[in-house]
Amino acid sequence: MKNRFLYYLAGIITIVAIACSKGTSGMVASVDCSGGTKSFMTDVSPIIQSTCATGSNCHAAGSNNGPGPLTTYQQVVNARASIRSAVINGTMPKDGRLSASQINVIVCWIDNGAANN
Repeated sequence: MKNRFLYYLAGIITIVAIACSKGTSGMVASVDCSGGTKSFMTDVSPIIQSTCATGSNCHAAGSNNGPGPLTTYQQVVNARASIRSAVINGTMPKDGRLSASQINVIVCWIDNGAANN
């Protein structure tokens, strides 16, 4: 009985360790939107342009990946649900990681209506 418990515990620890890989390492336990309204042009677009719209293998002009290119406000707002999910679960950006602050900016902008401001 004691050995079974130890194997069970070892299994749980292994699962937790695997969950901390790239796929979920960017997960944000909670998003803090207390810093004020986020602006698409000032806050969101620079993050998208520097980490997402970086080439045809990502979301630059001509991309067919996921929601396609994310180079304009309209493209970003149309893909906002996908973007929100991908940045929260840490699957995007593919070639890096967003900081908690960058994730907050994107998620808060989306959650507050994704205004073109």
